[in-house]
Amino acid sequence: MLCRPFLFLGLIVMAIPASADEIPVTGLFQKELLSLDNSIKKFLQEHHSPGAAVAVSYRGRLVYARGFGYADLELKQPVQPESQFRIASISKPITAVAIMKLIEQKKLNQDTKVFDILNEYQPQLAEPDVDPRLKEITIQQLLNHTGGWDRSVSFDPMFRSVEFAKQLGKTPPAETGDIIRMMIKQPLDFNPGERYAYSNFGYCLLGRVIETVTGLPYHEYVQQAICTPLGMKQTEPGKTLLQFRRKNEVKYYSFSSGPSVFSDQNPEQVPQPYGAWYLEAMDSHGGWLASAPDLVRFATAFNNREQCPILKAPAIAQMFERPAGLAGYGQDGKPKDTYYACGWMVRPFHKQGSENHWHNGALPGTSTILVRRRDQINWAILFNTRYGNDKKNLASLIDGPMHQWINQIEHWPEKDQFQPD
Repeated sequence: MLCRPFLFLGLIVMAIPASADEIPVTGLFQKELLSLDNSIKKFLQEHHSPGAAVAVSYRGRLVYARGFGYADLELKQPVQPESQFRIASISKPITAVAIMKLIEQKKLNQDTKVFDILNEYQPQLAEPDVDPRLKEITIQQLLNHTGGWDRSVSFDPMFRSVEFAKQLGKTPPAETGDIIRMMIKQPLDFNPGERYAYSNFGYCLLGRVIETVTGLPYHEYVQQAICTPLGMKQTEPGKTLLQFRRKNEVKYYSFSSGPSVFSDQNPEQVPQPYGAWYLEAMDSHGGWLASAPDLVRFATAFNNREQCPILKAPAIAQMFERPAGLAGYGQDGKPKDTYYACGWMVRPFHKQGSENHWHNGALPGTSTILVRRRDQINWAILFNTRYGNDKKNLASLIDGPMHQWINQIEHWPEKDQFQPD
């Protein structure tokens, strides 16, 4: 089988070895999980992914943490289990937990109107041509993606860094405050609370709410309230440009290039993962770096709701609640099979309290998935390219097979890799 070429800094880079057996694997080998090793290698070879990291917890124990393929194709550096990846929209569950923490502490209410908190925008909201419905958007609606923005109807403002900066007479790229000011000028696509429509911008606003309520930069509060208590040592904000790549971070590969967001005058063409959009402004909806084990630490924290170190049981229950109206129910009033709660997709089962929770993430050069399963088997899978065969997101392609591979495992290792030797 031929290798698949990737465009990187104007060069053609050859990707995956012709045989799955040639794909390097790092991390602890465990014979009980050899079938999982083989399935993942075969998947990478079939879909021509440069590299991936996979971590699995079983009933609270980290039982699997492996790196596959290459973190850097040019230097032939293999992915390590603790390698950092851009996690894209898996940032949203992290932001949602931070918000739920503030609600639990009664520093915030889910029914509070967002722009009552972000009151610096009140003068602009009072202008006669501004959509009056903006003033009615609540914290809960942002969490549930029911705030009123629909990128399929209008656009996703988080990818308009140059256009917004130019309209404001600023040097690009646009920062979060610039994006908010521009979006206040835009009419909503539907009435707040009316229905679900996935919105990166809504979670951008939640990041600013966290900053206003806590008086801390968004990432500092998240690290203080979530990462430190859970021991998530490989989780930190990402940077756009390759020159700021972290020591432990993989390199990202894409077939596409685009104009740099760091110039509005004849911008140069750059690889999409490194300057065709502005990661720093995506902090609270898609800007974090993390390792696969760190994300599994995060997911596993909610297994025992009575002993969760970062949220109490009522707040966790509230986080996974079905939203009201068309976000959680069909036109006929019947509950939807799946719904978006507060930062998580949820699939309930017939048994009371039995649910699967998950979130995907995708950006050029990145595809990710985090799964919390009702049997307390959780996993994170991170890729350093976005697409597999037929230009489909790798995280979506591996989702179903991973459930099957997990179900075939008869014996899980006793060793807990969360615990140091």
